[in-house]
Amino acid sequence: MSAAPLWTSTAMARAMRAAISGALPEVVTGLSIDSRSIAPGEAYFAIKGDVHDGHDFVAAALRAGAAVAVVEAAQRHKFPDDAPLLVVDEVLAGLRDLAVAARARLTAQVIAVTGSVGKTSTKEALRCVLSAQGETHASAASFNNHWGVPLSLARCPANARFAIFEIGMNHAGEIRPLVAMVRPQIAIVTTVEPVHLEFFSGLETIADAKAEIFEGVEPGGAVVLNHDNSQFARLRARARELGISRIVSFGTGEKSDARLLDVALQAACSAVHANILGHDVTYKLGMPGRHMAMNSLAVLAAALLAGADLARAALSLSQIEPATGRGARRSRTSCVNGASRAACSSPASSTRTPTSSTPRAERKNTN
Repeated sequence: MSAAPLWTSTAMARAMRAAISGALPEVVTGLSIDSRSIAPGEAYFAIKGDVHDGHDFVAAALRAGAAVAVVEAAQRHKFPDDAPLLVVDEVLAGLRDLAVAARARLTAQVIAVTGSVGKTSTKEALRCVLSAQGETHASAASFNNHWGVPLSLARCPANARFAIFEIGMNHAGEIRPLVAMVRPQIAIVTTVEPVHLEFFSGLETIADAKAEIFEGVEPGGAVVLNHDNSQFARLRARARELGISRIVSFGTGEKSDARLLDVALQAACSAVHANILGHDVTYKLGMPGRHMAMNSLAVLAAALLAGADLARAALSLSQIEPATGRGARRSRTSCVNGASRAACSSPASSTRTPTSSTPRAERKNTN
């Protein structure tokens, strides 16, 4: 079965204001910046990195089956006249333009995730629980920086029901242009911790940089914040300054909207009892660690805000497994088919809703 088209060549050219050179295919099935892993039918973007220039690998990408290569006008002369090319002034800018066009055609519920720790695992958990309920797209790996975010967004299928994007930063000002492209309905800040303090004067300035994610939240959208974190009040105040009225908190305190009531930690999983926006939920989480149980509250709160079924989402959390080896230290997760491993087998979840109504190429950015 052939892959469904992601873009037409005409739509790509229009979005990027690109000149067409050579005979282009009618459709493109995917986007890549790596000539080593490109699949036939995909478009190759010749991005300039700190070490390598993607233009040096255009020929290899085309030999590997790339349908078209996106190159800059200043280097067009390096390639045959009949090579299938989209020619732009600057390739990364063209990718950003394509990402903006991808966002404009989306009707999905879009969720953006940032935080000093837990971004990738939270994003992957969201991918797992939402993909069981509709077409779901999410950032690959930790594609969370100035090229990873637009690439992830440009790869999003137009028919996605849910779309999840990880957004990282090492310096102030880096989140702002990324979230302006993503324009989420729901933004999550997992936590604010003293990471990369060489670039910041203190924890408060890290929180201010994280709060840039609020600037891109769509009107009527929501933010999900860690109530137990020392920077909660500062983040909440900034969200309110920007006109965001739906602020959902998660944590252990009585005032948390998504509250951890009890957790039983095991070697390979956790059993969690929580109240998620007024819904009493008990579920198994296919990952060990209290911090993962905490982040699962944010996952379920965001899923509920996005219109997903809470009981199904909680059940899906049992299907998440921690990464093995070195990656386990980063708490990365994957969604697996079938039951989780032995300690988490026969997963069960339950929800009880009260009668009252209830009111979201280069190094990755690591903060």
